[in-house]
Amino acid sequence: MKKGLHGYAALFCGKDSGMRIDKFLKVSRLIKRRTVANDACDAAHISVNGKVVKASYDVKVGDVIAITFGEKTLRVRVTDVRESTKKADAAELYEVVGE
Repeated sequence: MKKGLHGYAALFCGKDSGMRIDKFLKVSRLIKRRTVANDACDAAHISVNGKVVKASYDVKVGDVIAITFGEKTLRVRVTDVRESTKKADAAELYEVVGE
């Protein structure tokens, strides 16, 4: 069984099952493309637990993500973190807590 360096680094550094927020937003289908998610973070449209975050922020289960689209803000709680998921299962990664 092969493991990439990233997998071993996570084991040795004690890093939990976090994922970059730009990747999570793409995998969960909250934002269609990772580059758009990255741009949204750079423009301070994404916050986690009340704090504006950069694209490199590691999302963890239980985090509350707020995404601002113009006048509207979508708030979701992270329920699972997966490297990939099918389109039909993407909504299982979060629950909407406010719009």
